[in-house]
Amino acid sequence: MTNAKERLAPIEALPEDRIDFSGLPDMEAAFFQTARLIMPSATSKQAISLRVDEDVLHWFKAQGKGHLSRMNAVLRAYMLAHAKERT
Repeated sequence: MTNAKERLAPIEALPEDRIDFSGLPDMEAAFFQTARLIMPSATSKQAISLRVDEDVLHWFKAQGKGHLSRMNAVLRAYMLAHAKERT
């Protein structure tokens, strides 16, 4: 199996004008000016060992202190967005 960087290389090399954005909703700049990260309220946490791609970890760490909390927030947002699929 190839690693993530090898799988992503052809996608990253694709010129933007060849990407089909037709299925995406329009996002105006105003949305991004007012968007903010809402961290979940403190809940009990469970320590785990998790392997993530090196570039993903570096990106979250580059955002500053609290990178693990932000990673948890992203996972929670994904879970909540897909929770209806399980019911």
